[in-house]
Amino acid sequence: MEKSGVYLGPRLRRLRKDLGLTQAGMASDIGISSSYIALMERNQRPVTAEVLIRLAKAYAIDLSALTEDAGPGLMNRLKAAMKDSIFADIEISPVELSDVLSNFPGFTEAMLRLYTAYKSEQFALADQQQAAAGSGGADAAGDPVTAVRVFLAARRNCFPHLDAAAESMAADVNHVGGLQAFFKQRHGLNVRRLPQDVMMGSVRRLDRHRREILIDDGLDLASQNFQLAQQLAYLEVDEEIHKLVGSGHLSSDNANQLAHRALAGYFAAALLMPYAQFAKAAEAKRYDVEAISRQFNTSFEQTAHRLTTLQKPGQECVPFFFIRVDTAGNVSKRLDSANFPFARHGGGCPLWSLHQVFTSPRTVVTQWLELPDGQRFFSIARTVSSGGGTYSSARVTRAVALVCEAHHAERMVYCDHAGTPAYTPIGISCRLCHRPTCMSRSEPPIGRSILADGYRRTEAPFGFSD
Repeated sequence: MEKSGVYLGPRLRRLRKDLGLTQAGMASDIGISSSYIALMERNQRPVTAEVLIRLAKAYAIDLSALTEDAGPGLMNRLKAAMKDSIFADIEISPVELSDVLSNFPGFTEAMLRLYTAYKSEQFALADQQQAAAGSGGADAAGDPVTAVRVFLAARRNCFPHLDAAAESMAADVNHVGGLQAFFKQRHGLNVRRLPQDVMMGSVRRLDRHRREILIDDGLDLASQNFQLAQQLAYLEVDEEIHKLVGSGHLSSDNANQLAHRALAGYFAAALLMPYAQFAKAAEAKRYDVEAISRQFNTSFEQTAHRLTTLQKPGQECVPFFFIRVDTAGNVSKRLDSANFPFARHGGGCPLWSLHQVFTSPRTVVTQWLELPDGQRFFSIARTVSSGGGTYSSARVTRAVALVCEAHHAERMVYCDHAGTPAYTPIGISCRLCHRPTCMSRSEPPIGRSILADGYRRTEAPFGFSD
C-alpha cells in the first residue's frame, strides 16, 4: 500500500531548479532513486512526510514554503489580471482559476509574464501620450525597473550605512587573508570553482547541504570576486538591505527583488572598493578608471559603476551619470548621481559617442556634449565584455559611459587630452529634440508640424515649422 502524502510536483521541480540540481543530484542528497524524483515531479507519486523531512534536512528549507497552498500572492495576481477589460467577455470562475494555478503553475507563470509585458507596453504608450500633452511620465510603479531607478536616484545612488558596514568588513576580510578564508572562518563555507556545464547556467550558487559556495570557473577574477562579495552581502547584511528596500515603499514584488539585488551589488562593490580608500584613489588618480581598476583588481565596468556612488555627505566626489547599452541601443543599466537627463523611452542620440565606441573596442573615447537647453557635460565611453572564459562560451560586448557636468571635467585625467572644448550638440531623444538641422534625426519632434516638400526639400530628414 502506497504511503500517504501530498502532490507537490511543480513546486518540487521549482525547488530543485532553484538549487541548481539534477534529478540524480537531488536523489543522491536525500537517499532515494532519481526515477522516484521524476515520478513525484510529474505528480505520479505523492511527496511523503519522510521525503519532506529529508528535503528539509538536506537543504535547510522551511517546509511551509514548499507545502503551503500555491500562494495567495500568485492567485491575487491571476485574479487581478482576469479583471482586465481585455477579458471582460470571458467568464472564468474562481474554481477554474484555482485549478489552473494548482495543476498548471508553469502555464500560469507564462500567462502572467505575457500579461505583464502587455501592460508594460500600455504604460509606455501612455507615457508617450502624456509627454505629447506636456505632462509627466507614467507611474513608475507600473514598471519595476523604472521604480528601482527612481529609488536609487532619489538617494543619489549612495547608501552610507552599507558603505560603513562594507568598509568594516573589508578590514576583517583583509585581516584573515581574503574572501575565501573569511567564508571559511566566519561561515564554515568552502569556495569551489566548477566548469560551466556543471554549474548548469549559474554563475554562483550557495550549497548549504555541502557547506560550499560554487563559482563558475569561466568568470574572470574580478567577476569571481564580485560574486563572492555579493554572496557575503546576502549572508551578512540581508536584514539591513531589507530595511533600506522597505524605506522605498516600492509597490511590487518585482521592484522589491530588483532593489534588493541592486543593494546587494552595492555592498559587494563597497566591500571590494571601500569608500574612503576608493575615493582617495579616485582623486589621486584623477578619475582614471583603468588605473583605479588595477589598484583594486576590479573591472572597468565595476570601477565606473562604483564612481557613481561617491556622494556620502561631507565626502562627495565628482557626481557621475552611468549608462550601459548594447549594440542595438538597449539600456541594461543606468545610474545617476549627476544631473544628466535621459529619455525613459525611445532611442538615444546617435551623435553621442557612447553608440559609436563599438568600432574601437576597449578604447576610452572622450566627448564634450551640449543639450538643446544649453546644459554642458563631459563624457567618457568604452566597450566592456562579459561572458566568455572558454572557447565555446558566448561573449557579450556592451558600451558604458560616465558623464559629468562640464565644470567638473578639469578634475579628470581625460580632460588633459580632450583639447579645447568643442561641444557636440546632442538631444535626449529625437522626439524631445527640436534642433532643426540635425542630419541624424530618425523622427520628428513632438508637437511640431512637418513641412511639405513639394517645392523645397531640406537636407535634414524632416523639415518642420517654427
